[in-house]
Amino acid sequence: MRYSKLFAPTLKEPPKDAVLKSHQFLVQAGYIQQIGSGVYSFLPLGQRVLKKIISIIDEVMQAHGAQSCLFNFVTPASLWQESGRFDKYGKELLVFKDRKDNDFVLGPTHEEVATAIAKAHIKSYKQLPINLYQIHTKFRDEIRPRFGLMRAREFIMKDAYSFHADTTDLDREFENMHQAYHEIFTRLGLKVRAIEADSGAIGGSKSKEFVLLAPCGEDTLVACASCAYVANIEVAKRAKRAEPDNVPKAAFAKFPTPNTPSIEAVSAYLKVEPFFILKAVVKKVLLDNAESQLAVFFVRGDDSLEETKALNACKSQVPALSLEDIEGAELRKYGLFAGYIGPYGLQHLVPNALVFFDTDLQEADSLICGANEEGMHFVGVDLATFSGLNYQDIATAGAGQACALCGGVLEHHKSIEVGHIFKLGDKYSKSLGAQFLDKEGRACCFEMGCYGIGVSRLLAAILEQNADEKGCVWSGSTAPFKVVLIVANTKDHALDDLGESLYTELLNAKVEVLLDDRAERFGAKMADFELMGCSYALIVGNKAKEGVFEIIKRHGLSKQEMSQQEVLDFLKGV
Repeated sequence: MRYSKLFAPTLKEPPKDAVLKSHQFLVQAGYIQQIGSGVYSFLPLGQRVLKKIISIIDEVMQAHGAQSCLFNFVTPASLWQESGRFDKYGKELLVFKDRKDNDFVLGPTHEEVATAIAKAHIKSYKQLPINLYQIHTKFRDEIRPRFGLMRAREFIMKDAYSFHADTTDLDREFENMHQAYHEIFTRLGLKVRAIEADSGAIGGSKSKEFVLLAPCGEDTLVACASCAYVANIEVAKRAKRAEPDNVPKAAFAKFPTPNTPSIEAVSAYLKVEPFFILKAVVKKVLLDNAESQLAVFFVRGDDSLEETKALNACKSQVPALSLEDIEGAELRKYGLFAGYIGPYGLQHLVPNALVFFDTDLQEADSLICGANEEGMHFVGVDLATFSGLNYQDIATAGAGQACALCGGVLEHHKSIEVGHIFKLGDKYSKSLGAQFLDKEGRACCFEMGCYGIGVSRLLAAILEQNADEKGCVWSGSTAPFKVVLIVANTKDHALDDLGESLYTELLNAKVEVLLDDRAERFGAKMADFELMGCSYALIVGNKAKEGVFEIIKRHGLSKQEMSQQEVLDFLKGV
């Protein structure tokens, strides 16, 4: 490819709304073009990188026994209604009507479609197991798309769906896909960790996320400094907290605490550590029947509520869709006062409220809690005197707290999710009536697995992990071209002819080469090489007339001199 013919509209400055370096460089170097909010087109450079990523994913998935398909992008809403997800998925599901007034959705994920295909064609255990995957466009109507390809509304995903006769075989395929994902990310040059995760709207019994550490990451993972434990903060566990030495000793009593609507104020007023104060977090639970009810979550005063854990606790009791904050004025309608909410008499005030206590509060005593009266708290509270309390793991595993496995120190790290694998069980096969006949001739629902990779997000992830202040740095397997050939002085006909000759040799050797034949200054060409991020730059300078060429590696910008034959051998070998 000649640079003069390449459609790569570079910008002198990154877009003003681009915060992440991946977003800045992908736009500035002409890889992508924003068309609408969270919607991007891939230009020739972006398409070259995308095709390389897809090729690697295809090779590995097929080597691990999966078969490539291409499912529909537009899905009848009736399938989602059958599975029960039409009303549960949330506002990210884009629904529209066709001219016959039938409801359709733009597929954000394809569990329903894959299950419908299996239902239609797999009738016997002899046809199992099978793993079908696609690499296709998805759409999620994000309320606030941002960070370029990192959180777009339209995106490309690799999603696979496996079908099994029993849970043992599902476990085998889960590990098979785990290994496949490690191979994919290793070949892409990414340093990725597999962590415990929440299944979210996909559902299922177990899931693992594949994440890379990056300061810009939207997700937080919790890792032990002493052992191998690592999990998404949404599911991370911790050891039971050690009680401080200065335990407040008081007989049970109601105590006036004027103007203390916060944990900090109560702590200062009563001179006790927040550890011993019961914090009440009140949320409105939105249900799948469009109704709502109140939920009260109690954690220690120096803990914070982890909302995904809280939502999952609610789901164990009611068909909860999401949690919403509730204002103080609305709380007063229930007879509750922000900052003074406690468990005594709570069920009398709000009979249908869901009430949960964090597991760290089990057998806790010497506590202080709100008295459900403004300006009043109870002291000397012993939770053992209550009966039927619902204890759940609802608090955030905090940095510096103890690991549940080894007691080591937990650390927080920002991360980017690039893949996710799920054990779905019979969640979808049961709701959609997808069955097969087992060895005894009995009708059974498929055991299913689901395995996703954010393909378009990977462009951003690679740059977040590798890019420097000058521009894109791709892994060797994903760079748009292996080498850009730069003639230092195109007005020197001898150098120009030498560059043309070398370009032809590289093409004949099947090396992906970009000849920068533009009438630009050498400095401008080098700046574009650094911005674009081809793996190497081959400089045809004055020493080339003596048979000496300079190779610059984009990663680290290290330089070395070689003869023409050494250049050819090197570029054919890397």
